[in-house]
Amino acid sequence: MKFYVTTPIYYINAEPHIGHCYTTIAADCLARYHRIKGRNVFFLTGTDEHGDKIAQAADRKGITVEQFTDSMSDVFKTIWKKLNISYNRFIRTTEKEHQETVQNVFRILMDRGDIYPGEYSGYYCVHCEFFIPKTKIEQNNPVCPDCKRPVKVLAEKSYFFRLSKYEKPLLEYFSKNPEMIQPVFRQDEVKNFISQGLTDLSITRQTALWGIESPTPERYSVYVWFDALLNYLTGIGFKNGIPGEYWPPDVQLIGKDILRFHTIIWPAMLMALKLPLPEKIFAHGWWTMGSEKMSKSRGNIINPIDLLNRYGTDGFRYFLLREVPFGLDGEYSEEKFIKRYNSELVNDLSNLVNRTINLVEKLFNSTFPDSGISTQMEQLIDDVLSAVDLCMLNISFTDALDNIWKIVNELNRLLDREKPWNSPIESARNTISQCISGIYIISMLVYPFIPETSRRIWNMLNIKYEDDKIFLNKDALRMVSGRKSGKREILFMRIKP
Repeated sequence: MKFYVTTPIYYINAEPHIGHCYTTIAADCLARYHRIKGRNVFFLTGTDEHGDKIAQAADRKGITVEQFTDSMSDVFKTIWKKLNISYNRFIRTTEKEHQETVQNVFRILMDRGDIYPGEYSGYYCVHCEFFIPKTKIEQNNPVCPDCKRPVKVLAEKSYFFRLSKYEKPLLEYFSKNPEMIQPVFRQDEVKNFISQGLTDLSITRQTALWGIESPTPERYSVYVWFDALLNYLTGIGFKNGIPGEYWPPDVQLIGKDILRFHTIIWPAMLMALKLPLPEKIFAHGWWTMGSEKMSKSRGNIINPIDLLNRYGTDGFRYFLLREVPFGLDGEYSEEKFIKRYNSELVNDLSNLVNRTINLVEKLFNSTFPDSGISTQMEQLIDDVLSAVDLCMLNISFTDALDNIWKIVNELNRLLDREKPWNSPIESARNTISQCISGIYIISMLVYPFIPETSRRIWNMLNIKYEDDKIFLNKDALRMVSGRKSGKREILFMRIKP
């Protein structure tokens, strides 16, 4: 069974920020979870490297656009490595393979009459790389309705995609497939926008500084969004109008600011290509400081590298996936980060593992006792496994972690209640055996969220796993008795506020 998950390809006019990290960590969590469930996973991410903003950024640095795109793409790859992002393919829109895909799709849609020549007259936002209908602009204040920056007035010959043709088919499709656009409250936003009427989309630019050439006599540059959206096909080997084995995407994760591109233009392009639409497009919220979205222009950007250096990769990953329900806006503050880190990672998880392994060392000469677990604990684990599976299918990371922590909390209560350090040896053996089995299953469950931590737990349990040999099932409860524990270490150290 396959599972194809994508992030947007990130625009490289600036370095990665917390929003880029959020989407990519979420996709990585899904990819890792479905891998340990035994599915054939393909995880695609990458960089969007065309458009006027890229050429302008390169010019400001005094380097060629090729040098700029190479260096910025490497910046994203470096941070994804630090974040343990397990992508299968990192695509760049400057790749020859992608250029061929874009030109191939352009030809197919021209042959079908879905792309035609015409003339564009209206407004264009360079920052958003978006053509804006005159009806969306206040004539006495010509600014982009989304980013509020001044817009350019364009009048030029162009090629158009017949977006208007797919107005009714899109509405019908969303009505028949209500699970496609997530969270559910985003569906009305999309439907209302479509219901106001779709106009054909200009998909070439005469004056673009940097882009893929259209396969037309004029060789106009292809509109950057038409180019970028097709990466999802290039990434899995689109050839001769046929996508690769992983099509269609099971989950496409995006920020809410690019919802319309992915739920209107993208599905319309796929309908024109006569290809199946994505199973689910999930738009998450923004991270804010106070009531403001983080942005470079506001000067309230949180540098991900600073947080990684101060709190570690898994602390960073955990906070982003745990703090707010995926799909809603989340407010970042140092106080919130430290409180959750100390409470859940230090007091709950790290403390549980440390004192359990410590008791194995002291009471059983660093040898794990016979594996065993109570009926009550086994039922709790069964319930958690089922609940986590449902949460991950619904892309609800906070709820998944809530359920995993039921086992963490129950094992901590078990240790506090039974006090194995003061109990008869057989009673202690039973308590520690349950804790070891429980920690083992916890280590499997948290692996998609905080993979470094899982590996450190496995080292203490003296278990070795290759990435493609990790499978989540009830067998994880059956520890082999007589195995020596590995070197004990503290998973998370308390942060002083």
